[in-house]
Amino acid sequence: MNPLNPNFMKSLYIVAALIFIAVASDAQTRVVQGVLTAYNKYPVANIEVSAKKSKATTLSDSLGNFSIVCKEKDQIKIKPETFKTVSRKIDKHTADTLRINLVFMDSKKNRDIAIGYGYMKKEDLTFAAEHMQQENNEYCSYTNIYELLKGKFPGVTVDGSAGSYRVFVRGSQSINSSDEVLFVLDGSAGASIDGLHPCNIKSISVIKDGMTAIYGTRGANGVILIDTKRGD
Repeated sequence: MNPLNPNFMKSLYIVAALIFIAVASDAQTRVVQGVLTAYNKYPVANIEVSAKKSKATTLSDSLGNFSIVCKEKDQIKIKPETFKTVSRKIDKHTADTLRINLVFMDSKKNRDIAIGYGYMKKEDLTFAAEHMQQENNEYCSYTNIYELLKGKFPGVTVDGSAGSYRVFVRGSQSINSSDEVLFVLDGSAGASIDGLHPCNIKSISVIKDGMTAIYGTRGANGVILIDTKRGD
């Protein structure tokens, strides 16, 4: 029996390698679903959602729902007319279903565009723009406080998953066994932020280094000050 042709074997190995790469690549993709709302209530339709790495695009339906294929460490972007641009990093901690509240840039022209393109129903937009401005802010575009911190503050790192999140501030000097940040909620140091809804937040400030001295050793790893609308 004649041995197999070396060139044939080489080609076979190349084909096998290509198949392996293709399978591995497919395994690193995931389908991310979400819903787009405005004023934290009303669905937003006909809005394009794109994924940076996978190059996929899709439109939200009449209920604001969308579904898009993303690659590992991808980023989805929503850049509609009349609303502020929103981007979300997709990683292993990202939920399979996202709820994204879009911030409407209110003006007569934008109202006409939003209604004309079917983004929102006329009665919903008219009522919301006149009576629901509290829900029309950038913080409301995040599902929870941890997504907000991770997405809006580049110097903040969030590890873990629901129920066991840990938050760190890059550049802070740890002097004890715990290097997590100290939260000060409405003036209360060490308060828990679990369950704090982004829409209820008035302002967030991240401080570190010498500016944290007022909090003693507890603030050595950075401090995040959060003022809520309830704390007014």
